[in-house]
Parts: sequence; structure tokens; C-alpha cells
Amino acid sequence: MRAFVSLAVLVLHLVAGEAAASERVIVAFGDSLTAGLGVPADQTYPARLGERLRREGYDYKVVNAGVSGDTTAGGLRRVDWALRLKPEIVILELGVNDALRGQKLTSVRANLEQLVTRFQAAGARVLVLGMRLPPNYGTPYAEDFFQLFGEVARARSVPHVPFFLEGVGAIPRLNQPDGIHPTAEGYALVVEHLWPYLVPLLRK
Repeated sequence: MRAFVSLAVLVLHLVAGEAAASERVIVAFGDSLTAGLGVPADQTYPARLGERLRREGYDYKVVNAGVSGDTTAGGLRRVDWALRLKPEIVILELGVNDALRGQKLTSVRANLEQLVTRFQAAGARVLVLGMRLPPNYGTPYAEDFFQLFGEVARARSVPHVPFFLEGVGAIPRLNQPDGIHPTAEGYALVVEHLWPYLVPLLRK
């Protein structure tokens, strides 16, 4: 259900974006960690990031283009929606659902590279968010998964956050009962961690 809500929100943003084509846009493109599964819309990381940008004097609208359960292949199928917003910056957070389903990492890497390439071709600056897997997925697979985000970033010459949930992941008090999705407090820390990586991409 949350995926449909996120899609509806994205459609509304697209309509608004067409009405205000000159507005500077950051698209947060990802899965449930971006959508903010389990927290109010104003407590998700994109919403909190928008607040931080305003406080710091940056004139950007942050669009939450997160869809719960999405994969890199799913992201490729909806990338045109995000491009219609003409984003200056795209924060790309996808891949963990592929890995949780045991997908081949060569395919995950290729899909991520295609996503970055599509956004770059449209003139967007891209920030890649890396993820980690629980240790029960096996050390070689989990380590290769962690490394592939840096490989994609280097291949496409874009910045990358090694671990999106640094300081939040696996800390019970900062995560919901599922142990995967941050609480509102956790998302506040996520934005603090993300901020130094994003600042070099911003324009005042």
C-alpha cells in the first residue's frame, strides 16, 4: 500500500513540477528507505533534508521518489518520471532489495550504472548512496555488494556515500521493530550524515 501512496505523491510532484519548471529540484530516488516506510511523511529523510536546505539558505525542492520494495530494475522502469522533474541533483538509493532477493551483483551494478548514466545525460548531478547487508548473507556476497557502490561511483565519476545508514543501521533505538527501517530520530541522523556529501553538489 505504501508503494502506491509513494507513487501517488510522485505523480503530484510531477504535475507541480511542470507548473513550476524553473524551480530547482533534488530528487531522492530510492526504495522504502527513501519513501520512509513506517514514519510520517514529514519525518522521512527527504522531508528532513528539505528543511535542512531551507535553514542553510539553499533554494531547492526535495521530491521524495521512493517506492517501497523497489529494485534497480524497477528504478530503470520509472526513471523517465523523475527526469520529467528536470532535477539538478539526484540522490540515488537502490540495490538492497535486489541483494536481499539474491540477485546477481553484476546485474545490480549494471542497472545502477545505467541509472546514473541516464540522470547524468539529463544534466543532473548524482550522489550514490551505498548500503550494507546483514552478515547472514555470507561474507563474500555482502562484501562484494558493499563494494559495488563505490565501483559504480568511480566508473561514472560521481560522489558516493559508503554507507547510507552509517551510525543508524543495527542500532535498535534508532530503528523500527523490523530492524531495517529507521525511526524519525534515525532519519534525522541520516540527514546529518548525508549533508557533508551533498553540500559540494549544491548551488546557491
